[in-house]
Amino acid sequence: MFDDLFTDYTLRTVVLGSTLLGIVSGMVGAFAVLRRQSLLGDAMSHAALPGIVLAFIVTGSREPLALMIGAALACWIGALLVMSIVRTTRLKSDSALGLILATFFGAGLVLLTWVQQWPTAAQAGLDRYLFGQTATLLERDVIAMAIIGLPTLLILALFWKECAILAFDPDFASTIGLPVRLLDVLLTSLLVVAIIIGLQTVGVVLMSAMLVAPAAAARQWTDRLGVMVALSGLFGASAGVVGTLLSGAVARLPTGPMIVVCISVLAFASLLLAPRRGLVWAWLRNARPIVMHR
Repeated sequence: MFDDLFTDYTLRTVVLGSTLLGIVSGMVGAFAVLRRQSLLGDAMSHAALPGIVLAFIVTGSREPLALMIGAALACWIGALLVMSIVRTTRLKSDSALGLILATFFGAGLVLLTWVQQWPTAAQAGLDRYLFGQTATLLERDVIAMAIIGLPTLLILALFWKECAILAFDPDFASTIGLPVRLLDVLLTSLLVVAIIIGLQTVGVVLMSAMLVAPAAAARQWTDRLGVMVALSGLFGASAGVVGTLLSGAVARLPTGPMIVVCISVLAFASLLLAPRRGLVWAWLRNARPIVMHR
């Protein structure tokens, strides 16, 4: 299996794409988790579906770049609607997120069903964006992911201090004169980018796991932001590699869901076994005084 990683074009391409997705989504998702915006990533990923279908209707093309642009616009509209609902109504953010998630995803399914009834074959394959179809990744798709994803990490590095302050204490960021709204827009935009590069790999339904699970796992192992973000990217990349290899080794095992299963297992293992925060260690620490007392 590891020999095929260097000799098999398809496997190598899929591993590179999955690794890139894991790094970008893991590192950007760490800030979403710290800012308690995990559900925002879920809502935005589901909101991408109608954007994908509308982009196909407008352009008549299934080129990944055109569909990514449509997905990005839909994600952004969804995020703006959530902010507007919270600001202008009495609904809380979780209610607004749930409303936008259901509305956009339902509209996307209606559009997708309608398009798939067209008598042409041009729309074939659009449904793969629901759960992803990693095996269809081509070298040009991976290059497009790199062109979009690597600048995202560079922007994150350039505004590291500002994003860190905003993630931990937005009120303090405002008092020292940081442009909080612009930074909020920046982090939301980076989240949108992380979502759209993963749509072809894991799909709109499972993409939220790639944003939340690596960061949730990394948070259990450290209290330092830099270490957490690096670990989150490492965990995401590891899940991408392992999930792809396991999928390639077992016939008819879907790659995208397998990647999500791998990162979920890693997250649950971290919740249980991390030295300082793990539930197992906490149980042992609490049980030790009882044993000593007896």
